Amino acid sequence: MTNPDFADLFQKAQQAQQKIAELQRELAQRRVEGESGGGMVTVVATGALRILEIRIEPSLLESGDASMIQDLTAAAVNAALTNAQRMVQEEFQRASIGIQLPGSIDPGSAQ
Repeated sequence: MTNPDFADLFQKAQQAQQKIAELQRELAQRRVEGESGGGMVTVVATGALRILEIRIEPSLLESGDASMIQDLTAAAVNAALTNAQRMVQEEFQRASIGIQLPGSIDPGSAQ
C-alpha cells in the first residue's frame, strides 16, 4: 500500500469543493413547482429551497373559504419544497459519480 500524495489529495478536494459550489449556484437558479387542489394552488420554488411565487386560482379566492386556501397553500408549498429537495439530491448524486478522491472506493467496482 502506497502513501497518499497529500498535495494531489488536497488539489482533488479543492476541485470537488469548487464543483459543489458551482452546482449549488446552478441549482439556486433552477425552478420547480408544486401544486395542490388539482392545480388550484401552484407554488414555484428554487433549488435553494426558496419560494418565488404562489399562484391561487381566482375561483378559489372567490369561494372565501380561508381554511381551504390555507390548507391548499401549505400542501403546494410542501410539494414544491419536496420537488426541489429531490432535484438537488439527484443532481448531487449525479455529480458525486464524477468526483473520485484517491483512496476512495469506486461505487462501480464493488461487487
